[in-house]
Amino acid sequence: MSTPSGPGTTGPIEPPPDAHASRPEPAPGGGEGPVPGPGSVGYGAVFGVREFRAVFAAHLVSMLGEMIGQIALSVLVYRITGSPLLSALTFATSMVPYAIGGALLSSVADRFPARRVLVVCDLVHAGCVAAMVVPGMPVAVLLALRCVPAAISPVFSGTRSATLGDILGEGDAFVLGRSVIRITAQTAQLAGFGAGGLLLAAVSPRAALALTAAALVGSALVLRFGTRRRPARQPAGDGAALLGDSLGGVRRLFADRRIRALMLLSWVPPMFVVMPEALLTPYSDGLGLGSAGLGLLMCGMPVGAIAAEALVGSLLGPRARARLTLPVGVAAMLPALGYACRPSFGWALALQLLTGCGIAYSLGLDQWFLAAVPDGLRGRAMTVLTAGLMTFQGLGMAVSGAVAEFAPVHVVAAAAGGCGALCSLLVALEVRRTVARPVGAEV
Repeated sequence: MSTPSGPGTTGPIEPPPDAHASRPEPAPGGGEGPVPGPGSVGYGAVFGVREFRAVFAAHLVSMLGEMIGQIALSVLVYRITGSPLLSALTFATSMVPYAIGGALLSSVADRFPARRVLVVCDLVHAGCVAAMVVPGMPVAVLLALRCVPAAISPVFSGTRSATLGDILGEGDAFVLGRSVIRITAQTAQLAGFGAGGLLLAAVSPRAALALTAAALVGSALVLRFGTRRRPARQPAGDGAALLGDSLGGVRRLFADRRIRALMLLSWVPPMFVVMPEALLTPYSDGLGLGSAGLGLLMCGMPVGAIAAEALVGSLLGPRARARLTLPVGVAAMLPALGYACRPSFGWALALQLLTGCGIAYSLGLDQWFLAAVPDGLRGRAMTVLTAGLMTFQGLGMAVSGAVAEFAPVHVVAAAAGGCGALCSLLVALEVRRTVARPVGAEV
C-alpha cells in the first residue's frame, strides 16, 4: 500500500553529498532535513519521513494508553482483592512473559509482512484490555489477560524496530529513529503515570481500561493506513515450523560472537541501572520522604535519559556517538556508588538524573547492531533484543529486592553500581575484541 499523499518523504533518508554544507539540504520528496554534522541527518529529517510520523504517532498513543492501563488494572485488582501482592503482580505479569514470547515467537517478525504483524499485535492487545472491562471478571483471568500482551510485546517491538530500517534506511536516520522511540517511551512513562493518576480520580478503573483499549485500536488504525505494506523478510516458501524457526534463529544469533557481545552490551548495563531504582521506595521511606518525594525520585532517571539522548542525538554525529558508546555504557552505573554515603533527597535525585544520562550509549550501539545482523534475521534479532532487555531488567529488580532483605538498602544500591560497572567493562572489552563490520565509525 502506498503512503497517503501529502508533504514529507516516503523513503530512506540518505546523507547529503556535501556533508559539510552549512545550510539544510532538501530531503527526498520535498522535505528538509538539517545536517548537524558529517554523516548526521538530524531529528528534523527523521520526522520529515511520512511513514515514520505514522509510526511515532501510533507509538505515542499506545504508550500513553498502556501506562494508564497499567495503573488502572493495578487499582482494579487492589479494589477487588485488597491484596498489595496481587496488585503488584499486575506489573510483574507485564514483564515475565517477555522472555517466553521473545524466544518462541521471534520468527513471526520475519515470516509475515511487518505491517500485518504490528496491526494484529495492537488489536490482540486491545482485545485483551477490552475483556478486562467486563464486570465480574475473576482476578486470575485479569492477570492471564495481562500476560498475553506481554508475550507478544517483544514481537511488536522487534518488528517495529526492524521496519524502521526499511522506512529510514540503515544509516544515521535509523539510529535517530530508534532514539525517538526511546525518548517517547520515557516521556509517555512520565506523562502516562501522572495522567493515569488524575484520570482515576475522575473515572472508574474499568473506564480507564476502556480508554486504553481505544488507544490501542487507534494505534492499529494509524499503522494500517499510515505505513506501506512490505513483503516478509523470510521467503514465503520456507515451511519451517514457527517454534523451530524461532529457536533456530535465536541459536544463530547467539552463535555469532559479534552479535552476542552487542546483545549483552544492550542488556547488562540496564540490568544494573534499574537495581537502585527498584529500591527507591524503601530508600525514600528511610529518609522520611512522602509520596511526593518518592515520585520526584522516580522521575529522575527518565528525565536524565530524555535530556541526554536528545542532546547527544542532536549535537553529535555518528562517529562521535560511536566513540562514546563503550565509555558511557560502563560509566552509567558509577553514579550509584554515591548511595554508599546515604545521600539526602537532593543528592539522591542528582544520582538518578546522572544514571539516566547513561542511556545515551544506545545511540552508537544501535548502529553497530544493525550492521552486524543479516537482513533475513533482523526482525528476530530485534525481537530477541527487546525480550532480553526486559528480562534482564526484571531480573535486576528481583535480585536487588532479594538482597535488600538482608542488607541495608543504600549498601545494595552502591554494590549494584560497582558490580554493574565491572560487568559492563567485561562486556565492553568483548565488544572491542569482535570484528566490526564497516558502518562509518570504528568501535
